[in-house]
Amino acid sequence: MSGALLVVGDVVTDVVARHGRPLAPGTDTAARISVRPGGAGANAAAWAARAGAEVRLLGRVGTDSADWHREELLAAGVRPSLVVDPDTPTAVVIALVDAEAERTFVTDSGATALLGPADWDPGLLAGAGRVHLSGYLYFTEPGRRLAALVALEAGRRGLPVSVDPASTGFIERMGREAFLAALGGVGTLLPNLSEALLLSGETEPGTAARVLGERYGEAVVTLGCEGALVARAGEPVARVAGVPATAVDTTGAGDAFAGAYLAGRLRGESPVEAARSGCAAGAEAVARVGGRPAAGGPGRR
Repeated sequence: MSGALLVVGDVVTDVVARHGRPLAPGTDTAARISVRPGGAGANAAAWAARAGAEVRLLGRVGTDSADWHREELLAAGVRPSLVVDPDTPTAVVIALVDAEAERTFVTDSGATALLGPADWDPGLLAGAGRVHLSGYLYFTEPGRRLAALVALEAGRRGLPVSVDPASTGFIERMGREAFLAALGGVGTLLPNLSEALLLSGETEPGTAARVLGERYGEAVVTLGCEGALVARAGEPVARVAGVPATAVDTTGAGDAFAGAYLAGRLRGESPVEAARSGCAAGAEAVARVGGRPAAGGPGRR
């Protein structure tokens, strides 16, 4: 490995409810419910560590669950730098997972929405080889300022910066152009297909990947079970095949891809080789409940 991966982003308590039948309005729907550590940034960090990278994570949590999240990250091989908010609880996401393993999120951003420049420590970049920013940073004013600051300081050190756009719903609320304008200093974009089509304004996956690759230098578009598209400025778009899996929960699949992809790039893999690593991690992720690669934590069943 050439340097550590620094991830800046969200640490979340996930409440995962797997319901085998459609939700029944006004009455009960039977479900299997568990509480797990999550967050796009924290999940990606855990999967990168699983792939062999040295990983650091900057995030913000509440006093309600700070110790648990720290312990879970350490157990996953991540070195956490968690700012503990004395007044605002940790972010919570309710993930409703249907019989086809597709998930719908209900989100309370909690303390992660307050992560900002005051939480930044330039020492986190010492020995880093890459920086990854969770897209959720860009949906709050302090998060955008923090992302810009980190990208600027990483750029001064010659470190590549990647972003996972995170949420089409939040991008649409913020505005596509405003989101794109905020991505200064980003050299790798890791969107899923819906995000790629929205951000590029295109309707065809390959064209969307090419447009984003030309704009940012490198774009890797995940296609779920169909694999991924790898686009680099000036090069043809390459397609990487998906890895077969029996899906039980798609929560965190994109985070798994991002973590394994970035770990691959750190150890010298080409974008196509790293995308194959990402697809393998994504297949592993959908075959288990929750967004992390390792077990542990309260409420598991």
